[in-house]
Amino acid sequence: MAELFNGARALKPVSERDALRKALLKMKARRSGELKSLKSSWPKFNDAFCDGLEWRTITVVGARPGTGKTLFMEQLISDIIEENKDHKFRVLKFQFEMLDETNGIRKLSLNTASDYNTLMSKGEPIDKDLYARCVQYYEETANTDVIDVVYDPCTVDEMCATIHYYMETHKDEAGNYTNALVTIDHSALFKVGKGQKDKFEVLYALGEAMTYMKKHYPVAFLILSQLNRNIDNPDRSKDGDYGNYVLDSDLFGADALLQHADVVLGINKPSIRKIRFYGPEKFIISDEDTLAFHFLKSRNGTTRLSFFKLDRTTMRIIEIETPAMAGKTIKI
Repeated sequence: MAELFNGARALKPVSERDALRKALLKMKARRSGELKSLKSSWPKFNDAFCDGLEWRTITVVGARPGTGKTLFMEQLISDIIEENKDHKFRVLKFQFEMLDETNGIRKLSLNTASDYNTLMSKGEPIDKDLYARCVQYYEETANTDVIDVVYDPCTVDEMCATIHYYMETHKDEAGNYTNALVTIDHSALFKVGKGQKDKFEVLYALGEAMTYMKKHYPVAFLILSQLNRNIDNPDRSKDGDYGNYVLDSDLFGADALLQHADVVLGINKPSIRKIRFYGPEKFIISDEDTLAFHFLKSRNGTTRLSFFKLDRTTMRIIEIETPAMAGKTIKI
């Protein structure tokens, strides 16, 4: 029976050699290909991690409204499923921000390279062939349905209970848990739970809960977060200024999430703030759809700045070369 001290239960220490044993088993599984990261279609994104999202990690993505963070999430999920067909896993989405049918339309938009207004017959009815393609996509998902969604905002405790139930109900014939990518859109929409006074306490509880869950289940967390309004300050919109960049302190509830996250990514869209020369390097922003991906923290990788853009012909986010700097040209 565990000893008690002032009512607290004693924890059982384990030998550090056990950690080495587990490390060697993980290395062996990676070497043989039995254990793989979840690759995306973006090589620069994968390289910022360990060839893609790793299991039992927490990735936080912060962005202001209008930067395409939900599109980023949806495309990443779609890419991960497409790029990792030899890897058995499921996706559990906590989709708090939109209605289920709106989420469905976003999905159809991504998979038919059509925008929302076209699918919603704005101005004129949707083209017959395009509608048929949407129906075809829906029918095809019957054989590849690995995504489950929770739409109702909940408390952190309710999220934990849901993940526990989900993992217990998705096991293989040998009783092993099926790996699950857990996505959250977005962190500020969790309900205040018992014993919590405000959203900041919710975020502290969320960080602790995700850390607990990744230790007990083969899950990877991908969570969207808002950025503070400070990034919209006119003083940070001056051309060629370091303040153009997304900083880790810009993350809403930064103190709560940063300590638990394995990777932190900040997404910025310079054109929203009419920035022509981005950052002290003065990257020339000539396309209003250019996105700056700031990898602010990478526990097992490297921090970096990479550039992407929204390709409006396909309605997909694509990698681009690093823009030229004012006065010189560089290539990566």
